[in-house]
Amino acid sequence: MLVKDVMTRDVRTAKKEDSVRSVAAVICTNKISGLPVVEEGNKLVGLISEKDILNCLLPGYRTFLQGPLKQGDFEAMEESYQGILSKRVEDLMTHRVFSVSPNDPLLLAASQMDLHRFRRIPVVEDGDHLVGIISLGDIHKAIFKHELAR
Repeated sequence: MLVKDVMTRDVRTAKKEDSVRSVAAVICTNKISGLPVVEEGNKLVGLISEKDILNCLLPGYRTFLQGPLKQGDFEAMEESYQGILSKRVEDLMTHRVFSVSPNDPLLLAASQMDLHRFRRIPVVEDGDHLVGIISLGDIHKAIFKHELAR
């Protein structure tokens, strides 16, 4: 099986200048974990995920090394969510994007996701033109259906 046989072609995307609030709304409303970030002509320039947004809230490893967090600190972190939502996508997005081609084998996409610990990977043509997206769930379902048909 090839990526093009399983990928989602109608991809929700974000622009660098979009607010994180608008992306969070799309992610929550559509029950997806992230969006490719594109420029004019559907040129892929990054990814923004719920993990990127939540990582701004969560204490880092250094914070824990500096001493135990007080109970109130977590409530203060939650209150800072409003400030994070007012940022622009380009402030939080991942700029280094791994992608696959529509003609790549399905398991190549799965191995790239496993290697880099992704749950989804953009599908591009001509180096950076976004044509789809594929998730681990898409791959699992396709392989399962293929095996059931045997």
